[in-house]
Amino acid sequence: MTERTRILIVEDEPLIAMMLEDFLDALGKQVAGTAETVAGALDQVARGGVDAAILDVNLRGGEKSWPVADALAAAGIPFVLATGGDTVAEAHSTRPVLAKPFTMDGVEQALGAL
Repeated sequence: MTERTRILIVEDEPLIAMMLEDFLDALGKQVAGTAETVAGALDQVARGGVDAAILDVNLRGGEKSWPVADALAAAGIPFVLATGGDTVAEAHSTRPVLAKPFTMDGVEQALGAL
């Protein structure tokens, strides 16, 4: 991955999204955008400019981020699954996992696995 990789954050908790933005900045990455919903994330992916993504598996209202994972996979865009221990869909079981609660080291290691 290039040094200024543009990373999409899909996270429904604004404080966690801001923390991830800070971590990415400290790691020399660029935030391609943030999305709180599957629809918002799919719009961001369709617009382009995303080199990688961090996907929270469980979004607000019981929404799951699997449609976003599918779209990223179809576009050949690597991603990390952020989870507090949720079951990972079989289609994405080989993707790197970022365990909650997030740490700077954890984010760096997960992105390094892409």
